[in-house]
Amino acid sequence: MTAPLPVLYSFRRCPYAMRARMAIAVSGQTCALREVVLRDKPMEMLEASPKATVPVLVLSAGDVLEESYDIMKWALAANDPDGWLSPTQGRLEDIDALVQVNDGAFKHHLDRYKYPNRYADVDPLEEREKGVKILRALDDRIRDAGFLFGARVSLADAAIMPFVRQFAHTDKEWFDSLDLPNLQNWLRRGLDSPLFKRVMQKYPAWQSGDPEPLFP
Repeated sequence: MTAPLPVLYSFRRCPYAMRARMAIAVSGQTCALREVVLRDKPMEMLEASPKATVPVLVLSAGDVLEESYDIMKWALAANDPDGWLSPTQGRLEDIDALVQVNDGAFKHHLDRYKYPNRYADVDPLEEREKGVKILRALDDRIRDAGFLFGARVSLADAAIMPFVRQFAHTDKEWFDSLDLPNLQNWLRRGLDSPLFKRVMQKYPAWQSGDPEPLFP
């Protein structure tokens, strides 16, 4: 008897879900995809993960991965054909540390810049400038070799790029005017890549009983 496929609950525009989908796609794993409407989350997802945020991956044996970075590492541990876990510069521990800055300080400033009405006493322009300071450090990292950890894409690039995309698209004209040429080129290449376009394909919202498209 064939084991059931892992089930991925995803939302197309969520940066956490984007990076999980990229890792799954590049690894060659296959999942049953359930596209979520955030205002009407399916009960099956809430039962699997009460924290109620995407992405959620329910593995064939029933184990649940609730964090996007864990999903990325799960996929790449199974198959890493492009060497995302083996950067040409630095170590996996260094990647983890940089992703922690992205998921912590940068995401904090991004949310308060993009959604200031959700927070009390927030100056979105001040938060934007704090975010830019972090982006300048990324621009410096990219300058020499073209990517965050060397001459090719690593786990760090895929994990961080969707959040830089969200920051940039909040005010694209302003972002394009910044003196961040290395980061801007890096982002452009990432968004234009066949992999990113592949994982940004649109799927209908899933409801209980609906067919589940295979991803990717």
